[in-house]
Amino acid sequence: MPTKSSPRAARSRANGPGPKSTIGWIGTGRMGYEMAAHLAKGGADVLAWNRTRAKAEPLEKRGARVASDLAELAARDIVFCMVSTWDDVKQVMSTLLKKPGKVPRIVIECSSISLEGSAELRKMLAARGIEYLAAPVSGNAKVIKAGKLSFVCSGPKDAFDAALPYLRMIAPAASYVGEGELARIVKICHNVFLGVVTQSLAEITILAQKAGVPRHAFLEFMNGSVMGSTFSRYKTPAFVNLDMSVTFTPELLRKDLDLGLDAARRFEVPMPLASITRDAVQTMIGFGMVDKDFAQLLLLEAKAAGIDLAPENVPVGDGLS
Repeated sequence: MPTKSSPRAARSRANGPGPKSTIGWIGTGRMGYEMAAHLAKGGADVLAWNRTRAKAEPLEKRGARVASDLAELAARDIVFCMVSTWDDVKQVMSTLLKKPGKVPRIVIECSSISLEGSAELRKMLAARGIEYLAAPVSGNAKVIKAGKLSFVCSGPKDAFDAALPYLRMIAPAASYVGEGELARIVKICHNVFLGVVTQSLAEITILAQKAGVPRHAFLEFMNGSVMGSTFSRYKTPAFVNLDMSVTFTPELLRKDLDLGLDAARRFEVPMPLASITRDAVQTMIGFGMVDKDFAQLLLLEAKAAGIDLAPENVPVGDGLS
């Protein structure tokens, strides 16, 4: 009877000669689709599944195969999961493990979920002898296309080593931060910072405009200064020309701010700026500003300052393309 491969064997198969690890992919939304496409383009053997099959089918043109049944992924060596919420994660993982028999060696969960959810998933997978790598990401679909996505990972070091060649097919950066759910803490901190920085950038941009400085001129200066960043450059087109095509919704940002504030209460860390930003995002949602990008914090700030914004129609770069 064949025996289950060890993590060391998994690492050898991923890095050395011999057959490569087979990859299962769960979730082909905005992020998941691009991530799976990078794996397929890199030559990985990818079998993808999505609740709405039609959203996964274009991956066939990128070299992946599409499963009709989630259970088909149970026979894969490594399974990635990229869905929206903990409830979605729990549902797809319960379905994946529903039948006895073959299970993946490693599950890599990339969604933004709570510490409690991640720990529960680790326990669920351990009961079936599956190693679990928490691997949330920093970026969005456009960032993936630009080759600037990054992973933060925690869990067994052998699992990280085995997964690393595949992580690097998707993103140039994959940081290992330790055992357990530490990657979740890092991602929560990252997204809290995302919200706070965007609110701060909105405030100072509106202050400059109300004083008479065009937004594009102010942001050109900021982006060229020591205070500029990849993120400020990336949000400049939205702030200047008011293209609020969604990259991350206000409701998803609120969820991550709530996770951060929950963690702050647990670890007794004061987070006044995060609390204020959470209130601003909630106000935005209360005004019905839910279907476009969270950069609408700029519009909310303008409204509070008593000014009406119009696109400046100035060509500005986003620092990615």
